[in-house]
Amino acid sequence: MPGASRGSSARPPVAITGMGVVTPGGCTPDELWRTLHAGRSTAAELTHIDLSRHRVRIGCRVRGLEAVAGLVPPKEARRMDPFAHYGTAAALAAHRDAGSPAAEAGRTAIVVGNAVGGRATSDLESAHFTTGGPAKVNPLMPLMTMPNAAAAQIAMRLGWTGPALTLANTCASGADAIGHALLLLQTGRADLVIAGGCEHTLTPVTLAGFGNLSAVSFRNDDPEHASRPFDVDRDGFVMGEGAGFVVLERLDDARARGARPYGLVAGYAATADAHHLAMPLPDGAGAAAAMAGAIADAGLAPEDIVHVNAHGTSTPYNDRSEAAALTKVFGSAQPPVTAPKSVIGHLIGAAGAVELVATVQAMRHCEVPPTANHEQLEPGMDIDVVHGAPRAVRSGPALTNSFGFGGHNASVVVTPV
Repeated sequence: MPGASRGSSARPPVAITGMGVVTPGGCTPDELWRTLHAGRSTAAELTHIDLSRHRVRIGCRVRGLEAVAGLVPPKEARRMDPFAHYGTAAALAAHRDAGSPAAEAGRTAIVVGNAVGGRATSDLESAHFTTGGPAKVNPLMPLMTMPNAAAAQIAMRLGWTGPALTLANTCASGADAIGHALLLLQTGRADLVIAGGCEHTLTPVTLAGFGNLSAVSFRNDDPEHASRPFDVDRDGFVMGEGAGFVVLERLDDARARGARPYGLVAGYAATADAHHLAMPLPDGAGAAAAMAGAIADAGLAPEDIVHVNAHGTSTPYNDRSEAAALTKVFGSAQPPVTAPKSVIGHLIGAAGAVELVATVQAMRHCEVPPTANHEQLEPGMDIDVVHGAPRAVRSGPALTNSFGFGGHNASVVVTPV
């Protein structure tokens, strides 16, 4: 099998020892799991901002933030853009969950993925054009909205002096951040890494842009049933917001300090479609290459995969392309597929990291949560979408996919310890 020699037997296994989330499904991994397990969408009308002139007025807002409120003092949170606040809180929660591990100075790393960054566009337009001109622009604006703000905040709060990196690969950013963290640990460039993604996109300008792109659902009168991955009646995704982070360390190091890993990050691969800024390859070749590459990187075969956490955006073209890719990789022996975006919305740059946490939870519970609102599979899609109720599966490796605008594809394999 191509790439099998690069699998887990040739490199140190990397363990997930801490997880933290800030999501519309809750702000602890267990609350997120319960929400996904119930299979009911969190989408609702957005009333905290004026969307009266917008084509799309629905989204999935973070709820349960009080679960991590003590990690970032309110005064400090007010000096952050929400994307950095969410990311910092989720990262610190993951670090606490891991037992607050430490490493030698310079042997730590932080890898953060996001796509949109700070809310610069909407806030700057408001400040400049409606409240008094340039003099009224917040002097902290450059520091709040810079894409690396979350990585910087996490580093400062932990006192970690190793690399603090930010990746921007649109909707693949969170998964790519975790994949890069895996490489840092496997190559010995770091001993302890916090990796994940964060995003805040529920702003008027961002929602207008995605609405005008016709990427989102316009079911404003029925938000709970708007996101319908792989369903014949789908019309676009529902925007979400939030963050997800994990603590990664080599398994031997984790065991030496008495940590109890949730699982292993066993394989990762990334590809580029090199095709179109907004449209995936219709035959799913780029996505299939990422999936097959991650499976091979883990030293596994497709038949070893117990379930797939699909990118599953609920857009006509992306779902069709991903279904084609799944067929290329798994053939007629399709593993059960779930699509969390049907429940918590599309978290853009944070999606891959939050959904990795969801994949680990499904693997630990040996259950695949249902895809909300999926009623009828589109003809021609030969995949096995879990819907209606959770499905019990055996313990074993799982694959999670993240595909983004610009043709960025990332897949990650997690396995039990």
